[in-house]
Amino acid sequence: MNKFADLHIHTIASDGTYSVREALEEARKAELSAIAITDHDSVKSLPEAVLLAPSYGVEIIPGIEISVELGDAEMHILGYFLKYEDRELLERLSLLRKIRSERATKMLQKLEKMGFPLDLERLLPGQISGSIGRLHIALGLLRAGYIKNLREAFHKYIGNDGPAYVPKMKLSKKEALGMILRAGGVPVLAHPNQLGRDELIPELIGLGLAGLEAYYPTHSRFITNHYLELARHYGILVTGGSDCHGSNKENIFIGSVKVPYQVVEQLREKAEEIRRRKIPPTAEARIIEGSASDGKT
Repeated sequence: MNKFADLHIHTIASDGTYSVREALEEARKAELSAIAITDHDSVKSLPEAVLLAPSYGVEIIPGIEISVELGDAEMHILGYFLKYEDRELLERLSLLRKIRSERATKMLQKLEKMGFPLDLERLLPGQISGSIGRLHIALGLLRAGYIKNLREAFHKYIGNDGPAYVPKMKLSKKEALGMILRAGGVPVLAHPNQLGRDELIPELIGLGLAGLEAYYPTHSRFITNHYLELARHYGILVTGGSDCHGSNKENIFIGSVKVPYQVVEQLREKAEEIRRRKIPPTAEARIIEGSASDGKT
């Protein structure tokens, strides 16, 4: 019997709506052998997921998704098989979440001055247990009846040019990749077609990038084949996943994009290779204030 994995899933530890148990149950329904939980700047769901996974017959690949400063855009780096209890990693993620929280507070204050007060804890019960992002604020606006759909939130209020927008604080490419590598993880460029900067791939590989997320919900067959060919050309890995956020992303379900289990084995081997290098810790993380962001985190 063939085995498959979905290597890009979010939980309530960032901007997903699934609890760990719900994510595991959905993975079992989809007959997946493995899933990677890749929350934004958070590994909060991983200890529980690893503990509960055997009872669901699903393997957990410890993961993360980290935002990277890139001029007027944003790049996301996935990390797989990282040591999620690593002290340095946890300290830096704590700093990133603190910055996220401060940014969200400033955006909420702007919205309140515009006549749109939001109590996210009441509007989104149980959905903010970890890393807060713009999607939470958009959902709050929707639940409060201020907008008709999520697109309106970004178009009118919290998009890059919106009156309630606050620039995001992000890591540099080198620091983000280094965080994953020092935690023994495998760095992979998430949804590369959204970034649209393929010329950066050689530089990222030089900094430690080990793979491309070729299989993704918005990638056509042509785009997927393009990134498969790029990965072959550069001799790096290929991954894929649904980027499921539960009900926060319509029609994107766990298992709607999946890859053969062989990909998991390749990632595991790469992680073992990375850990043998024993990459030393570095000085305190350098956080950069970004000007604008193409993402919705």
